[in-house]
Amino acid sequence: MEEKVLLDQYARLVVRTGVNLQKEQLLVINSPIECADFARRIAREAYDAGAHDVVISWSDEEFSHLRFDRAKKAVFTEFPEWRRLFYEDYAKQGAAFVTIAARNPEIFKDIEPEKLTLANQAAGAALLEYRARLMSNKNTWCVISVPTRDWAKKVFPELSVDAAMERLWQEIYATVRIGEAMDPVRAWEEHTAFLKKAADFMNDHAFQSLHYTNGLGTDLVIELPEGHIWAGGAEYSDTGIRFVANMPTEEVYTLPKRDGVHGTVVATKPLNFHGNLIENFRLVFKDGKVVDYKAEKGEQILKELLGTDEGSSYLGEVALVPFDSPISQSGLLFYNTLFDENASCHLALGKAYPTCIKGGENMESVELLQHGVNDSLLHEDFMVGSRDLSIVGTTRDGKEIPVFRQGNFAFDCGDGRA
Repeated sequence: MEEKVLLDQYARLVVRTGVNLQKEQLLVINSPIECADFARRIAREAYDAGAHDVVISWSDEEFSHLRFDRAKKAVFTEFPEWRRLFYEDYAKQGAAFVTIAARNPEIFKDIEPEKLTLANQAAGAALLEYRARLMSNKNTWCVISVPTRDWAKKVFPELSVDAAMERLWQEIYATVRIGEAMDPVRAWEEHTAFLKKAADFMNDHAFQSLHYTNGLGTDLVIELPEGHIWAGGAEYSDTGIRFVANMPTEEVYTLPKRDGVHGTVVATKPLNFHGNLIENFRLVFKDGKVVDYKAEKGEQILKELLGTDEGSSYLGEVALVPFDSPISQSGLLFYNTLFDENASCHLALGKAYPTCIKGGENMESVELLQHGVNDSLLHEDFMVGSRDLSIVGTTRDGKEIPVFRQGNFAFDCGDGRA
């Protein structure tokens, strides 16, 4: 299929299915400057869909590296007021938000970790209201990706830059169901229906806890709060607009009980955190909190992540992804959480999605905490799935039910993917 046709299909999918843009709605696009061509394609499709207006917020990781390298540490405790108002004002006007998540996975590997932590803390505090709106589905939003040259070379180091870019494009198209015989919008309708069946199974059983084990050393019990909700595939804004927050997505997810996580979990893929890779790491939890950790690479970065704030050393998400998911079957390590988390069961350190507990989207932070919902300035996914992963759910009346067996769902979701 001609490249222009594929690009236009992808942009249309982002606008029509991703954020499901409504007539006269605003669209805000967050994009690296290297992805400008595709950002413009999204904008064009948005105007064709009847957008009131489109605004693009550009980022430049090369300049960000220069700034982190040369600016004083105190600079990173600051966050521009105009940028806070930019996001808050557009969010309050009901804008939809598209973020293109594409970066060099190791762009900041030579930067002092404390500077990255300070910048993350400053941004998290300043954008608290904006991020809370998105995580509560007050606005529709979608995270996608397109290749960049450094990222493509990291994924395919044996290829030339141009060949690596072309190959990464092919892989991304496959993950978002572009180029299939079926219309991509229709393909996503069928895919989200499958994810809904998996979420329905989990919700019907209302498990009290999940017990994870595998041969790598994972032995972890995760308690789930009363009233928790499993979601997956399509979501709904508080005004009833259906949208898909991540493209690709292969997960169903909920939140854990904040102080109800116990045991050891071993990560099965590297974590890309702020332009640094954390590899071969494990975490030990007691009463919900990380009390010990070890990493073969990036241990100092892991320490900074866990020390971001009080909530960053607690879990905020539990997500189930079959080991035989399409992204996992590709055999690729993308070094990009958007893709790698959809190749593997994963957990997230930090803030939980309020929509994953009954009535949570309308609760204030104190009330959420009382219901066992974690809060933090960050939300960082890390992968824990493996071919031999077993997950056993325990119901509130003590019945044990297999949820995952040999890395895949132990129940039938209706299309043979069990």
